[in-house]
This record gives sequence, structure tokens and C-alpha cells, in this order.
Amino acid sequence: MTGRIVCFGEILLRLAAPGTGHLFQEARLDAHFGGAEANVAVALARIGVSAAMVGMLPFGPVGDGALESIRAAGVNVDAVGRAEGRLGIYFLSPPSGARGAHIVYDRLDSVFATTPSDAYDWPRLLGGAEWLHLSGIIPAIGPGASRLSLDAMAAARAAGVKVSFDGNFRGSMWTRWCDDPQPILHDHVAMADLLIGNHRDITLLLGERHDGTTSEGRRRACEAAFAHYPNLDAVASTHRVIVDGASQRLSARVDRREECVETGAVSLTGIVDRIGTGDAFAAGILAGLGEGCAAAAEWGLALATLKHGTAGDHSRATITDLASFTGCAADVRR
Repeated sequence: MTGRIVCFGEILLRLAAPGTGHLFQEARLDAHFGGAEANVAVALARIGVSAAMVGMLPFGPVGDGALESIRAAGVNVDAVGRAEGRLGIYFLSPPSGARGAHIVYDRLDSVFATTPSDAYDWPRLLGGAEWLHLSGIIPAIGPGASRLSLDAMAAARAAGVKVSFDGNFRGSMWTRWCDDPQPILHDHVAMADLLIGNHRDITLLLGERHDGTTSEGRRRACEAAFAHYPNLDAVASTHRVIVDGASQRLSARVDRREECVETGAVSLTGIVDRIGTGDAFAAGILAGLGEGCAAAAEWGLALATLKHGTAGDHSRATITDLASFTGCAADVRR
């Protein structure tokens, strides 16, 4: 497996409608901690990869709970700072039948969003790291947060640490403050060694339409990204076919400049929770990429598939689960 991975981002509180209900249809909400980069750190730690989280949490019991949620999974939290303020929140209405999931963010003025870039001592925080992982959710928070992510990526490149960037486009967050996120995202991807994103992300970045319905179309999109971004070494993506909220098909691929591998599709039925599945995929890619494109695609698909059966943002798959994954429904393990 790969070396130490530093994940940078905002840990959030997720409040979800129970089961497949609408928000506030019942007089309770289910609470979980999550956040894209924290989800990746948890998934990595649970399969035995050294993962550390960098970010900022509020003082008090809510911040304590968020910190413990990732520390309990084995994530190193020494670099998670604390400050006065609030934790970011998101509200989830789960999918049901033909109705898709709906997320509402409440993240303005969180302690992460208001922490200045110079609060992070990146040469120290990146010491001994092989990868820095972060996502397009950070710059979507606002111009200050965009500076945070760009400075972190620049520090990683200066230190010889590889950069993994998950596009994670969040339109509802961008439209609050930015009419055209393309130039900002371009600056981020220009510093990435690994882009986790599909043809839609590449279409947004390059301003040219790419069709992802075929394997050949997905390859052409990646070739366009490689031509445009000289630092980019690999692109990892999934292809999802949605039947309804509980039944889907998923495949994975990894593209390099001279090589590409695409898995077969697995059937996902009885889906418990789709949130965090992309982060589990990212963790599998980061863990397996050193073993080659095929291993990375297979590990990414395995962790993403297993996460569909777990409630909450965090993956709970272990290295044993990963090793025994077949893509088919499993019997009791005794």
C-alpha cells in the first residue's frame, strides 16, 4: 500500500431524515459526522493505510464528537486545530424510488471557513507524507477557503508531496458567491497529480463537451485533461447507472497517459446510503495506485460498493472486507 496520506478539509455534522423520509416529516433527525476529506481519511485508516487529518473544529462537545468520530477509526488527528465558533452542518433527505437525495448546506462562517491560510504550517504538516488529498468542496465554500486549498496544494508541490484532488462539484455552494468556478477549479487541477473526476468534471474544466456514455468517450475526456494539465499523472472515475434510489450499477476506471483500465460493472441493490461512496472510492484509488491501475480501480470499486451498504458518511470496510470482495452478494462470514 501507499505511504502516509494527509487529508485536508472540513469535518461536518450530517442531520438526515430517518429512513427514506423527507426532512422534518418526522420529529427527529439522524446524526452522523462526515465531510468528504474526513471520509477518505477514515476509509484509508480502516484498511490499514496511515492517514492524518488537517482541519479546524470548534471547542466544545460538538467539536469533540466530530474529532472522536475519525480518531476512533484510526485517523491521526494531531493536526486538527480547535477554535471558538461553529461546526458546518448539512441536512440530507435520502432518496426513495424515483426521488433523488437532496442536500442543504449550512456552512457559512464555520471555524474551518473562517480560519486564515497562515494558520496552517504546511511544511510541518506535510512532513513524511506521500500524498495530500483534498477536494473541490473547499474552494466552493468561498474565496477565503479557495485560498486555503490553493496554498495547501502549492506547499505540497514545493515539498515533493503528490496531490490528489477530487472534483466534488457542489453547484449550490458555488452559486452563492461565484458565477464562474471554472478558473478557480482550473488553478487547483493544474497542481494535481491525481484527479478524481469524470467526463462532467473535465467538461467543466475545459469548456468543451465530453460524452461519458461509452468507454471510448471517457478515454477521450481523460486524454483531453492530460493534454491540458502537464502535472496530471492519473484520472480516476466511476460510471454509475441509476435504476432507482435503491438499485444501481457501478464500474470504475483509472486512466494514465499511456494506460487505462476499466472494471466490469457491479449491481448495487438494497442501497442503504450512497453518501460517502465517492470518498470510499477515492480512498481505494489512493491505497491501490502504487500497485498499478488495475489494483487501484478494483480497490476503489470494492470500497465504493461496500460503502453503499453502510449508513452514515464513513466507510467501515476493513482490509479483510477488501480482500474478500467479489462484487457479488456475500454470505455470512463465520
